[in-house]
This record gives sequence, structure tokens and C-alpha cells, in this order.
Amino acid sequence: MTPAPDAEPQREMLSLATSHIRDVYVRKPFYVDGGLDIVSVCRALSEHGLTHALVQDGERLGIFTTTDLRDALLRPQPPHALAVREVAHFDIVDVQADAEVFEALWLMLRHRVHRLLVRSGTEVLGVLGQLDLVSFVANHSHIIALQIDDAASIDALQVCARRIDHMIELLHESGIRIERITRLVSELNKRLFARAWGLVAPPSLVSNSCLVVMGSEGRGEQILKTDQDNALLLRDGFVFDGLAAVTRQFNDALSTFGYPPCPGGVMLTEPAWCQSVSAFRETVRGWLYGANPEGPMQLAIFFDAAPVAGDAGLLDDVRGYLDAIAAGQDTWLARFAAAADQFHEPGHWFTRLTSRRDEQPLDLKKLGTFPIVHGVRALALRHGVRVQSTAQRLAALVECHALDAALARDLLDALHFLMGLRLSHQLRQRAGGTAPGNEVRPSELGIFEREPLRDALAIVKRFRLALRQQFHLDAT
Repeated sequence: MTPAPDAEPQREMLSLATSHIRDVYVRKPFYVDGGLDIVSVCRALSEHGLTHALVQDGERLGIFTTTDLRDALLRPQPPHALAVREVAHFDIVDVQADAEVFEALWLMLRHRVHRLLVRSGTEVLGVLGQLDLVSFVANHSHIIALQIDDAASIDALQVCARRIDHMIELLHESGIRIERITRLVSELNKRLFARAWGLVAPPSLVSNSCLVVMGSEGRGEQILKTDQDNALLLRDGFVFDGLAAVTRQFNDALSTFGYPPCPGGVMLTEPAWCQSVSAFRETVRGWLYGANPEGPMQLAIFFDAAPVAGDAGLLDDVRGYLDAIAAGQDTWLARFAAAADQFHEPGHWFTRLTSRRDEQPLDLKKLGTFPIVHGVRALALRHGVRVQSTAQRLAALVECHALDAALARDLLDALHFLMGLRLSHQLRQRAGGTAPGNEVRPSELGIFEREPLRDALAIVKRFRLALRQQFHLDAT
């Protein structure tokens, strides 16, 4: 019997959930002394048919590859007089042998490396290479990542963007946990944006600016494509003729990837979102102290900003300024946090979730994910938490005793369930030819969806109550 066309990719994706590093071919470690010269190292590699060696240099363990050989040949010293320790890399990324294959994929993407050091506890088992991993799981994220890096045009990147969408479907159908899908997609999207920016922006603009993404993309919680949320911070004193044309090219490119323009204009084509660092500081100050009612939400968008290209220090500068001026602003922070409590469940929502006949939709974003994300964001701003994702913020808030550990755990579980339910619903909508949205009808949900949804909304309600108490919202 001939398998369905998608059966093999689905089986390959399923291996991400069931396989461990031990199941993949791990090359045995080959060591050389850090004081050995480059010519002798290359001779040893040739004799063993290898392209890399682990470099033991006292207590340090590094790696030398053929790429390092290329760089070594550009040095003024002749290779026979150059110790391998001078060109090896000692910032090796390692992974435990019992970790899942998915973890190795993510680490390679996150750190932009082609090899991982595999350990069992502290014992070195060997080196896991990218090509070995590719051969184990043929249809996975690294193929897309390599295609993004090799793309020489926006059209080529458009193909990669479609492949990311297909990968999301395969991962979700294979039962991969939602937090892992978002982590993987986030890394691929950032690489996609960075490559697109590099194709349209000249090097001088790239090096004197910081391209950032915001919203769910900035938090690393984006799955299916939504509207664009991006900005450009320029180094003070840097002027670039033709900036408007370049930013327009970039946003047009994102549109071809499937990201529609932001209805609120949060894009680097808008002057408010394309400014020098000093001007952004003043804008942030206006959001905090000004009378514009949109100020808190504009700041909320910016608070989730993450760098994808250029000088990340420019964003750090503005974020540090925000931390400094927001400290102690209890009245403003209460107004900021109040947005998490603006949407309430319709009457009798508990009963509606137990009915198969109810056609009145529930908005999963307004009633579920937004109160969690924004409430945690408000607490993070209040307590000076600088990490990006909601999960990281929850952990940091628990660590600084700003949030009860049990409530934080429940919130994270609720958020992941709501994100997964929303993705399932949106994929069904897309398959049916309709635009993905956030509203679901209780009559469309199975019992294993309705019961957890009821529990998740109850957790959200409990969190809103905690926010009202922490920020004294009932008194504002």
C-alpha cells in the first residue's frame, strides 16, 4: 500500500517527540593538545578522516574545525608555527545524551552552531554534527534555517516562510508541545527577518541601527503569522539618505511572507517607530508621563521588543532608560496593569462551556491569553524583570517573590493550553479557507477541549483578582 504523501514527513516530525540524542549517530571524541601546531592537527584529521577535533588545553575544552583552518590561514603566522589553541573555539555548546532530539535542534538554531558536544553527566561521549542530525530527521527546522541563510532574494525567503507554516502544521499534528513549537518558530522567524533586513538594508544602516520585533514575536510566542510589529532604533547622529525606501522594502517583504501590515501602524515605516535612540527615549517618556490614553499600550508593545539584527546595545539603552523612569510610578503602573482586566467572560460562561448547542463565540485572546500575557508583563515592568517570554517572566517573578509559585505554574499551563487550542482552531479555519481568528464557538469544541478551557478561564479569573489586589485596581 502506497503511503499518503504527507505520511513520511509526519513520521519524521514524530521522531522529534520520541527520540533522544542517544538515538542519533554521535561521533566519538578525537582529542588534540592545545599546544599542537595547525599543520600537525590537520595531518591527524586527515589520517582519521575527520573534519574536527576537540582541543584539550589545560582545564579548557575547545573545538577546531575546517572553518577555523580557513581563518588560521589568514593570520600572519605560518600554520606550522601557530598553536591550535590560538584558533580553536572554547565556547562549545553541549547537550546531555538523554535530552530529546528537539533540544539539539533548538540549540543549533539558537546558537547558530553546526556541532554540539554530547555529554552523559560530565563525561564527554562525542560530537553531534548538524549533517548527522539532518540525516536522522530529514524534514526539520535546520533545513529551513539553512535555506534562509542561503537565500539570495526576497522571493527565496518567501518560499522559506511557507515552509515554516507547513512545519508548524506537521509539528502540531505530531503532538509536539506548544511551547516547543513557539520556541522553534521564533528562532526561525527572527532568522527570516534578519536575512530579509540584510537583503534590503546596506551594511552601514545595519551596523548603525537595531531592528526589533515586538508583541508575540518579541516574546517568542508567535506561531501562525499575525500582523507586523516592528521598529528601528538608529544610532544617535547617524543619518541615512533613502531610509524611507529601505524600510518600505522591508515591510513589503514581510507582507509577501504572509505578515499583513499592522492596523495600528506599529511598523518601522512609521516615523514614531523609526527614530534615533535619543528620540525613542523621549517617546518612551511621553508614553509614561503624557496624557495620551494610548500611551500604556504603546509602551506595552515596546516592552516586548527583541533585537533581530544590528546593534542590540541600542535597544538595551532604551530599555535601561525605561526601567529607570518607571521605577516607583505606582499610579501609572496600576493604569498599565488595568488593561489585563478590561475583558470579562460573557454571562453564564461556565454553563455555555458545558453546552453543545451554544453558538455564541468566545474570544480566546481577549478572555485568555491577553490577560495572562499583559498581567505578567505589568508585574515584570514593576519589578524590573528584563527577560522576554511570559514563561521566563513568570519564573523570574516567582524567584523575586512577586508571584505565588502555584499560581505561576497554573498560569503557564493555562497559557500553553490556550495557545494550543487557538492554534488547532486556526489551522482548522485555514484548512477550511477562512482567515484564522481568535473566536471559538463552544459547540465546536470536544469535551477534552471544553473542560480544560473552563479550567483555564477560571485560572485567568483568579489571576485578574490577584492583579487587582497587587495594583489596588479597585481603588483607581
